[in-house]
Amino acid sequence: MSDGRWFDIDADVNAAVEHFRRSVELHREGGFDAAGLEGYRAQMALMHSLQSGHTSLEGALVRILEMLGEERPTGDNWHADLIRRAAAPLAGRPAILSESMALAADELRRFRHIATHNYDNFRVESAAPTVEAAKQLAAGLTADILAFKRIIDPSGD
Repeated sequence: MSDGRWFDIDADVNAAVEHFRRSVELHREGGFDAAGLEGYRAQMALMHSLQSGHTSLEGALVRILEMLGEERPTGDNWHADLIRRAAAPLAGRPAILSESMALAADELRRFRHIATHNYDNFRVESAAPTVEAAKQLAAGLTADILAFKRIIDPSGD
């Protein structure tokens, strides 16, 4: 499986890691309570960076499933099902994500769902667990995907 498909997967993973890193920086920088446009910009930047990171992560996971010939999850719960499947070893392949990365990804998924459907009620103080999950994913996602790749495609390094 040493082909161009890993290029796209790696690009998605790199994008996810960058968005997660930037989310942590944005949260640390603060400014969420600033008046007017500054506070709005800080809140929207944080929400968007967290959402973008998770969207890029989902893109990588979907590409991996497609590359392996697995059908992607469907239905109303497909986002949660994708993470659950990525965390499970299935016939012929190990888990794509470690348990810790899957838990962090699921935290991001829950946040994205709330933020997507409830922008007007965003509370930055409630985002602390999500920012911590983003920090964990920024630190460990690349290693998880590389470990998975080395198992299923040992000649692909």
